[in-house]
Amino acid sequence: MNKTTTLNIPAPTRPENPRLAQWKEAREVFPIYLALAKQQEIDIPFPQAKRNLPEKPDVDLFTQVHDWLDAMDQKVMAHQLRHLLQMTTLNASETSLRALIRRHLRKSKKSNPDRDKIDFLLVQHFALCAPAKIYHKQIELGDVAQVMQPVLGEVDPAPLDWCAPLEKMITALRGFRSLREILKTSFIEEGRKVKESAGGMFYDPAALLAFIRFNFLLRRTLIELMHADLIAIRAGVDQLQAAGARTIDCHHAGLLGGEPLGKIRKIADEWKQPFQKEYTERTVSQAFENLLGLRGDVEQALAKAAGSSAQNGAQKGPIDASKQALGAKKAVPAPGSSLPKGKQKEARETPSKAGAAPAGVLDFETCMEQIWEQLIASPPSRGRSMTTVKIGGARILLSSWEVTAFVSEDGPSAEDLRRAVVARVLVAAAMESAKETGNATSLDRAMNMARVEVTRLQERVDVAKQAKDTEAAVNLGISTKRLLSTLDEAEKL
Repeated sequence: MNKTTTLNIPAPTRPENPRLAQWKEAREVFPIYLALAKQQEIDIPFPQAKRNLPEKPDVDLFTQVHDWLDAMDQKVMAHQLRHLLQMTTLNASETSLRALIRRHLRKSKKSNPDRDKIDFLLVQHFALCAPAKIYHKQIELGDVAQVMQPVLGEVDPAPLDWCAPLEKMITALRGFRSLREILKTSFIEEGRKVKESAGGMFYDPAALLAFIRFNFLLRRTLIELMHADLIAIRAGVDQLQAAGARTIDCHHAGLLGGEPLGKIRKIADEWKQPFQKEYTERTVSQAFENLLGLRGDVEQALAKAAGSSAQNGAQKGPIDASKQALGAKKAVPAPGSSLPKGKQKEARETPSKAGAAPAGVLDFETCMEQIWEQLIASPPSRGRSMTTVKIGGARILLSSWEVTAFVSEDGPSAEDLRRAVVARVLVAAAMESAKETGNATSLDRAMNMARVEVTRLQERVDVAKQAKDTEAAVNLGISTKRLLSTLDEAEKL
């Protein structure tokens, strides 16, 4: 029979008045609950003028706030909390997220909805706080224990026998190369079954580490594979438009026949991860099946276009959505080269010679071109959009949104992301060069440039927040943190 274990929440460094500690926690989480109430159209019993809670409350306010927070906990489900935190900058506050986790962990009686919220919040905290150097590797339990120490305290990362099914699934994740492969399994449902069968043992600190690791690696794999399909769809749309097509039949994606290509591109550009609604195997699988259906429709249209071209005496072979569409971009200057759009067309005819420059003497634009060329040279069908680029002796792994900023997006946010990546790559490449040669001249130059970029990027994050462009603010914030982490590593040399 499963037994309940005790989670030792880290104690404050100095003894605090319990009432003041509770109020401090309430003030930290209050903005999140206000946002949840607005999102769910739940009545807020505090007038606008009283929603900025004072440092020291009177008895009535203390009671009113805690009663309302408790009532909200009963009304809000995990998927609603997930939607709020993933779509707003509230997710970027480590302090508020930590307070929310502790609030739920300290409950003496935890319901299944409480457990699901804790499960989600812990992996959100890990994703937010994990340093760049471990973010994309095959994360181990010890890595999770280190990142989660401020929330869970010191935890022995030794694996638990009853969590072995999670470890087997993590091992299997490494072999998947497409969404289609992973959807043939029942990973989400199997993970849920392990969680539900745990009972009180779910809250064992070592078990929480195992679930954080499993959830993060599963979601990371799904998102990586999802972006590979989205990139292939955009590439296919580009080629169809170049071939003169205007509409395609999209019945596999659940759409009507004769859908305009502009609409298909918009769907691919705005496609949302299926983690914002109730999170079940059925809902996630259905969302991904629709995405795969859309890619199938685009590829079928490309095949028909190739057949028509062959019948008309065209000399080209069958069309490959990924290789030909991306290959056609090889003559385009690097995104972010600051050319006005009117000049980009004539610049397309100038081949890039970026690949010849050694890492030690790379400038910003040359590095940008080398990254861009490596990304478009690898067909999306290989399965991963979180891609490793190799510049000099350095290997740098780019996140899905960073890859997308290079291969398919335009605009200020994409430009900022490209600059953050280039700065990170330049520092990493200069580090490797300094280790090999003992000459740190290029490293000092790269670090000075990167510090300037950090200042600029932090300003851009603030601009995105003010504009309520949540996705840009969060993505830019994480990419900036990774650049800072690389700078920290360089400064230790």
